[in-house]
Amino acid sequence: MDSYIDKFNSAIENSTFYKLCADEREFIKIKSLELNFSFSQIKRLVEISRDLQMWDEKRIIDIFPTHPQKKVVFSRLIKAYEDIRKKPNSYKEFELKNIRDEQKFNFKTQEKEGFGLGLCPVASQKTRCCNLLTLDAVESCGFDCSYCSIQSFYNQNTITFDSGFGAKLKNLKLEKNRTYHIGTGQASDSLMWGNREGILDALFLFAHENPNVILEFKTKSDNINYFLENDVPKNILCTWSLNTPTIIENEEHLTASLDKRINAARRVADKGVKIGFHFHPIVEYEDYLNEYGEVYSQLIKEFKANEVALVSFGTLTFIKPVIKQLREREFRSKITQMPFEDASGKNSYPLATKVEMFRHAYGSFAPWHKDVFFYLCMEEHSMWSQTFGYQYSTNNDFERAMLGSYAKKLEMEFLI
Repeated sequence: MDSYIDKFNSAIENSTFYKLCADEREFIKIKSLELNFSFSQIKRLVEISRDLQMWDEKRIIDIFPTHPQKKVVFSRLIKAYEDIRKKPNSYKEFELKNIRDEQKFNFKTQEKEGFGLGLCPVASQKTRCCNLLTLDAVESCGFDCSYCSIQSFYNQNTITFDSGFGAKLKNLKLEKNRTYHIGTGQASDSLMWGNREGILDALFLFAHENPNVILEFKTKSDNINYFLENDVPKNILCTWSLNTPTIIENEEHLTASLDKRINAARRVADKGVKIGFHFHPIVEYEDYLNEYGEVYSQLIKEFKANEVALVSFGTLTFIKPVIKQLREREFRSKITQMPFEDASGKNSYPLATKVEMFRHAYGSFAPWHKDVFFYLCMEEHSMWSQTFGYQYSTNNDFERAMLGSYAKKLEMEFLI
């Protein structure tokens, strides 16, 4: 008995066991002893219990099978758990828990080694990638989206600014006969901090002094005052990551509402700045296609195609460290309640689900097909032909097509 207790204690070490309710902890311990579950099975019981708790679904106590054989019990438990995972998610009776009205931060300004200009962190030859260069003007995000991978790289409560950012940006040497696409919304939201520490001053100056750079600001905020109060270089794109009201209210905590984001985009477009929209992630849940369809229709009514440079689509894709991180968070989320399948070494939706969501999205934007650049983010090569009816042979071909389209829309010379 003592040796099994040691095994049990070892199995729950570095797990989310102590985030479970007291009666669930006791239940798992009793059943593990009773059925002599293995080390890996104990860890799986904890994961299942934690997932059900986060999803606001039935508890492990409610779905645990009754049978004298350990193998049968475990098999039936996994099936019951997967049945819950595979059913269409519903937010109708989903109750948020431990969501803050605002997030408090520690702001830190320090001289960082290096500069933070590099390839998009999710770039891969296994998926079709646009070769975006990313510029980490700020590290960590003040929004609290439940699916975000930033939380696995940075301390989310500490926002770090590089005290040497402006000087490094000014001294950055780029080829003059090449068109660059650089984004600032990968390690943090591009606009939520405004011009704090002079980051927007530095970025606007950089865009002005490097007319061969297409500089993209990506945001879920409505903090556009700097854009409205200053002259915006014509090689700047301002893009919004959008989602349905259901996902924004339940999973994109502390972000601007859908209407506020669209209104902000409208005001920036009215100033003559080219804009874009990212639907990433598109999330499957009950009646999701109709709700996303309403958002797509709203954009077509609110904006003209000549104002919009791009629309991108993507969906939930997780690496194991992010899933582990999500299980350790205190809030509820249905984001990981999805039927995981391997997607180039990561976890994502089944192929049929992706085809459904992407075809629906692209088809909904039919009035813009000739004038706006559409693309998939972080998806396998074959998904392009199933969504758009064509695909690029290489990442470089994709990059050239994208840059050529953006340059034309921005009335820039295309140098590549």
